[in-house]
Amino acid sequence: MASPGTTETRGSDFARLASKIAEAGLLNRRPVYYATRLTVLALAYFGCWTLFAWVGDSWLQLLVAAVLAVVFAQIGFFSHDLGHRQVFRTRRASDIAGRVLGNLCIGLGWGWWNTKHNRHHANPNHEDHDPDVSPAVIVWSTGQAENSRGLPRFIAKYQAYWFFPLLTLEAWHLHIASFKALLQPSAKSRGLELTLLVAHAALYLGFVFTVLPVGKALLFLVVHQGLFGLYLGSTFAPNHKGMPVLTKEDKLDFLRKQVLTSRNVRGGVFTDVALGQLNYQIEHHLFPNMPAPNLRKAQPIVQQYCAEIGVSYLQTGLFDSYGQALGHLHEVGAPLR
Repeated sequence: MASPGTTETRGSDFARLASKIAEAGLLNRRPVYYATRLTVLALAYFGCWTLFAWVGDSWLQLLVAAVLAVVFAQIGFFSHDLGHRQVFRTRRASDIAGRVLGNLCIGLGWGWWNTKHNRHHANPNHEDHDPDVSPAVIVWSTGQAENSRGLPRFIAKYQAYWFFPLLTLEAWHLHIASFKALLQPSAKSRGLELTLLVAHAALYLGFVFTVLPVGKALLFLVVHQGLFGLYLGSTFAPNHKGMPVLTKEDKLDFLRKQVLTSRNVRGGVFTDVALGQLNYQIEHHLFPNMPAPNLRKAQPIVQQYCAEIGVSYLQTGLFDSYGQALGHLHEVGAPLR
């Protein structure tokens, strides 16, 4: 892989690629696709809750919880596309839909997550600027591992083994972080978003504990939220984990910063749907406002262009991507072992 520390910048490289993509019409909006996808999601969401009410007091509700976890994650993917304005042209329409789907339907703060995700896109895998590689429970570089204390230091020793079990807590973390962000006076649309989050919690918990006895209700929550977090985390892990982690010494132009820190996952239609089409992570990072169904068409153009200009372009299978990510996490923890 080309070194991420090069100081040479070639802004015109991205301009030429962008011209090729625009000429292919891949930045054009796809209203029919997104209308169809939203309709399917709405039917699946309300269908799952209807099934939940119909099944009633039964252990079969654990299967409903598993299916509902998938639907929640798919709504999260759609909200992601809204945040990048792939669906609607205006910010107002995107914000309205994002708050309804994010805050009200799945209980994740739209404003907080959108701000955090935009910071990630601006500086992917950057130790100082990307919130997705900031050391919390998991550490992402040997420097972070050596400076860790307490629980992160304990986990970092064998964090590759802890990674997927910890993802079962990811949904709870996102819910709590959403509420915490809205407690800050500087939060935008604070009242509206907080009201929608509280409404989600009241409706969600109220419905579950009304239909199920306490024991089954608690188990339903554990299964549903655990699988929801595991699914979300498992779809985002292949994208950047195990790729070069940048520091302030690394000076890269836009194209190289996005390509060298991202990894694509090859596959067919099933893989595209399962990963929310974020398996085309390189293309998505280069053109974040490109409609999701166009990413597959952009992939060969971007890959060929990177080969022409000598930029390393990484694409692997799904399980190989997990192996690379977990291998990196284990290597990072080596000094502590």
